Amino acid sequence: MSHNNNSKSRKWKFEFPDAYGIMFIFLILAAAATYIIPAGEFETESSGDGPDTIIPGTYETIESNPAGLLDIFSSIVTGLTSTSQLIFLVLIIGGVFGVIEKTGAMDAMMTKVISITKNKEWLLIALVMLIFSIFGTLGIIVNAVIAFIPLGIILAKSMKMDAIVGVSIIYIGAYTGFAMSVLDPLTTGFAQQIAGVPLFSGAPERTVMFIISLIVTMTYVIWYSRKVKKDQHSGILGNTPFPKDSSESDLGKTEMTKTHALVLLTLITGIAVYVAGVFGVFGETWSLTEMAAVFIMIMVVTVLITRMGVNQSIQEFMKGANSVLYGALIIGMARSIVVILEDGMILDTVVNGMAVLIDPFSSTTGAILMFVGNGLFNILVSSGSGQAAIVMPIMGPLADLMGFPRQIAVQAYSMGDGFTNIITPLSGVLMANLAIAGIPFTKWLKFALPLVGIWYVLGIIYLIVLVAINWGPV
Repeated sequence: MSHNNNSKSRKWKFEFPDAYGIMFIFLILAAAATYIIPAGEFETESSGDGPDTIIPGTYETIESNPAGLLDIFSSIVTGLTSTSQLIFLVLIIGGVFGVIEKTGAMDAMMTKVISITKNKEWLLIALVMLIFSIFGTLGIIVNAVIAFIPLGIILAKSMKMDAIVGVSIIYIGAYTGFAMSVLDPLTTGFAQQIAGVPLFSGAPERTVMFIISLIVTMTYVIWYSRKVKKDQHSGILGNTPFPKDSSESDLGKTEMTKTHALVLLTLITGIAVYVAGVFGVFGETWSLTEMAAVFIMIMVVTVLITRMGVNQSIQEFMKGANSVLYGALIIGMARSIVVILEDGMILDTVVNGMAVLIDPFSSTTGAILMFVGNGLFNILVSSGSGQAAIVMPIMGPLADLMGFPRQIAVQAYSMGDGFTNIITPLSGVLMANLAIAGIPFTKWLKFALPLVGIWYVLGIIYLIVLVAINWGPV
């Protein structure tokens, strides 16, 4: 009887669907669209080593090929298999960093930075942000910043600032690099792969944009931290600068040893070797397969240096891989949506429809609209690689029709994906960071929204310049 009463007293509560739930809803909508949107295709022309580009004005309708029930579910398998190379790369990198973190090398590096910048608070903020932004732009530590938030809080407490500063020097630092990615295989690399642009081409220009964006972001965070330093209660968090009492952590207390230094040197050397391979130093241009191989080599050398047992290293690798499994598989889930659109022969129809809408605008305005539109879409789908799988098959051909290189479309996607990550409540990483620090989301928005506005101004300026110089190669 009591069981029935409890059942009756339970009220249904709406829960916003998980990212996988959102992707599945999009998949169903895409399948339904194959019955509504006319099938069609463009004629394409080969451009040598680059992608086949569509020929403007050649779109024509063809016989429809709507998706059946089995097609919906088989597209998920097709999506996973077609992106398997990237999925395995994500799992391998996650596993390798699980091993590296176990050695204590990352924490020892932070301890060294804290020691070097003792009593130089602004230099400490700048250096910590620089380190995490480099990790972000390389795609090494993005979601994993959650593990370092307690360190940021401890640093902010020691400087008598507030929790927003603590989260910013770690999270904002990493996501500035992520938003202006230079060598992130999961966003820039994956988007270039889909668009048919040479892997990691345009790195010099992206590096310049990354440096400018980082300097501007550092200036904003330091401006806010100076304000709080003068009066700890004058910040956005008011009379509770640290809403959540964080217990003392071992983070930032590990002294640097020769072993730690060798592990970090191995990591840096491995990344440098891969970058050299990407630019053809060793003959053929390297791709994601070689990147995975290099990271496996980094792990093997790390295990030998630290004399970590084989069984323990495998356990730590599995823990690290498991920590990124969610993000890895969503790549294939997102790709399944495009599989349905392509097999249903409506992807070109979508591209043509968007081209008609954007046609009255200039190439520059078209690139900016791509950027802004992708930023809005990112509020709903905050998976960088998942988003690339959905939007780049549309944005690449759309760039052809608008008359600017696909490289610019990749940059518009990258910034659109990166900038709104720090304000979307659907980002698990953001909400986890705020929960650890005890910062209410509305309070965080007061700090982050002006920064996003600044980033958007910079993004628009970048795109204006890139379109003007016809930034390529394709």
